[in-house]
Amino acid sequence: MRFAKAAGVIFLALAFSVAGMAQESAVVPTDLSQAKIDEILKKVAENEGLFRSALTDYVFNRKAIVQTIGLGGQVTGTFRRDSFMTFGSDGGRFEKVLYAPIATTPPGFVTPEDLEDLGGINPFALEPSAMSHYNFRFAGTEHIDELDLYVFDVTPKEIPNPKKTKLRLFTGRIWVDKTDLMIVRSKGKAVPETKDNKFPVVLTTRAQIDGKYWFPVDARSDDELVFDNGNVIKIRMRVSFSNYRQGRTDVIIKDDPETPDETPQKQP
Repeated sequence: MRFAKAAGVIFLALAFSVAGMAQESAVVPTDLSQAKIDEILKKVAENEGLFRSALTDYVFNRKAIVQTIGLGGQVTGTFRRDSFMTFGSDGGRFEKVLYAPIATTPPGFVTPEDLEDLGGINPFALEPSAMSHYNFRFAGTEHIDELDLYVFDVTPKEIPNPKKTKLRLFTGRIWVDKTDLMIVRSKGKAVPETKDNKFPVVLTTRAQIDGKYWFPVDARSDDELVFDNGNVIKIRMRVSFSNYRQGRTDVIIKDDPETPDETPQKQP
């Protein structure tokens, strides 16, 4: 989100929330050999690759709402974008905007990087091809919603220089299902940031679709973006991913208001 001067939107924080997006405390320290940790991470990388490949066979809907929050908790601006989406075999994202009312957030507040995060960095956490860019620290195990999970803290080995590359990475925590060895939950943010563009910490939850793959179903954030000049913007973000269904991805999505929800069919 980009810094913008707007009355009632930007304010100096009087106090920071203690709960906020704090790290979970239910993680149980567990001893695992380095060989076992390496084995788990290798399988996670392989499964994330399979997950990304499988995603190209699906189309889905995404509803994204980003709001700025003022003093007293009142909503001071709203950005909304409902889309029909799919991914191509090359990893490229195809999006058809179904509903996008005029935003009441400051002009330029939601940046191209933010829109990319809504369908890239945050929901899908780790890009398989970028796994070598990360350090992983095994934090322990945790039991959530009847799932037994491995927990890893993830940090980039080096923060990309935004002046030299468009590479953007994830920093935060991932939860891996012990049985499927797939990421079922992530919490973190995108880097690098700049003095004018900051990103929220986002908690993303996945669900098993068609009994095979863990696809994102919910991403949310209640965070305060602190800019280099000391100004703070408090935001609320809610993103839902729904109606996953198989369909062809080698399509050109056109603006056709008469058939906004048409689902492409897979070719023979």
